[in-house]
Amino acid sequence: MRHNGAAMKAIRQKCGIPLRRLAQDIGVDPGYLSRVENGQRGAGDETLHRYADRLDVPIEAITHEETPRDQDEPGSPRRDQPH
Repeated sequence: MRHNGAAMKAIRQKCGIPLRRLAQDIGVDPGYLSRVENGQRGAGDETLHRYADRLDVPIEAITHEETPRDQDEPGSPRRDQPH
């Protein structure tokens, strides 16, 4: 599963969750998570699912090519529509 690091980071920041806290919550190293968000490293499906679950967003929000400014607030109707 391919991820969009920029979207991941934008959503995490909108949710107000520090990278270190999220990494701890989903059981990964903060340095690894930083590289994933910055597009320097790939992430496994399990990690991506834990990331999306923790931020309460659909997996599609972090696995397709969408610019960060296109992301809506969590729970918004537009974001939850299929792409």
